[in-house]
Amino acid sequence: MAQDDRPLSPHLQVYRPQFTSILSILHRITGVALGLGALALVAWLAALAAGPEAFAVARGVARSWLGCLVLVGFTWALFYHLCNGIRHLFWDAGMGFELETARLSGYGVVAASVVLTALAWLAGILGSGGAS
Repeated sequence: MAQDDRPLSPHLQVYRPQFTSILSILHRITGVALGLGALALVAWLAALAAGPEAFAVARGVARSWLGCLVLVGFTWALFYHLCNGIRHLFWDAGMGFELETARLSGYGVVAASVVLTALAWLAGILGSGGAS
């Protein structure tokens, strides 16, 4: 069979990742993370319903350094997915497709998600009196 000299179909080895494509992939990843986080919430509620001993274990896991890291990551994923979802709503309305606007709105989504995550955790810490 003769070798075709046709160009390859576009794929990740051909194109350099762009900021907007990375944000799109991150949107999908945070969506999956939120689904997994919902399962963790169900497990936490099950521990709450199972009694004080089970809830103490769940609370201990949530308060460990790894648990806190997961909770902060989940909070960020929630705010990133929310902010990027709002950005997508504007795109669905036909707004914000210009390259510079898409790039700036992407930076805005990342910045807003970080700021909202920090505010949520500060409000939680200050609202609880700093208690662990």
